[in-house]
Amino acid sequence: MVDLATPARTAVRRPGLVIAVAVLAFVLLAAFVPGLLTGYDPITGVPVERLQGPSLHHLFGTDETGRDVYARVIHGASLSLRATAIAVLVALIAGSALGLLAGFRGGWADTVIMRIVDVFLAIPPILLSLALVTALGFGTTNVAIAVGIANLASFARVMRAEVLRVRNGVFVEAARASGVRWSGVLLRHVLPNAAGPVLALATLTLGTAVLEVSALSFLGFGATPPTPEWGSLVAGGRSFLATAWWMTTFPGLTVAAVVLAANRLSRALDGGDR
Repeated sequence: MVDLATPARTAVRRPGLVIAVAVLAFVLLAAFVPGLLTGYDPITGVPVERLQGPSLHHLFGTDETGRDVYARVIHGASLSLRATAIAVLVALIAGSALGLLAGFRGGWADTVIMRIVDVFLAIPPILLSLALVTALGFGTTNVAIAVGIANLASFARVMRAEVLRVRNGVFVEAARASGVRWSGVLLRHVLPNAAGPVLALATLTLGTAVLEVSALSFLGFGATPPTPEWGSLVAGGRSFLATAWWMTTFPGLTVAAVVLAANRLSRALDGGDR
């Protein structure tokens, strides 16, 4: 029988976690089925309704062309979260592969890889992302790849540390002594036992990636207007701060809510929140 009291106890003891999960679930719903949350067109506006403040008719108000800001935020979740997911996957896969190789092989491979990682760590991720996206070109996918590459160093360091902890375990030595190839030992024994902290880091990096993707979109490197994206929505309202504060405020609060929710969930998964 399902214990219905368990969710209730969780909600009482850890309301922040419950709110974080609810925010992320809502954003995921917006990304996959935006039509369930709004019926307004995010691209085409109604000129006679331009620059209207928040109301029951337009929850987040309207922009300079009469487009519903709430609809644009909802539809912008798809591009923003897709870019965030790509960025985290690039950082997770590339960084983990480098850390896995460095920690398991050791020697010159460890030295070379970790010196490269140190160079990446010496540069703030947002500046490195900006340099990379300038080289790669405009577009949401290029922004995501640039953010992913800029954040792979942390994954490499964490994975290397975990591999160094695991590789001298008895089960690893037994597998190698029984004649299993080093690639098999790596994939079957070392990687599964070293993946936990790396996956927790991936959850934490979600918040960072949302910020960095939005920042690059704010600077104009993301999707081409009028396609909605959270960073470009914040940038689009800068000229109207004095008369239409809602155009920048609500997309900005959406980004902040997603970042805080992702960080809260990461703390819970990492065991730091009891």
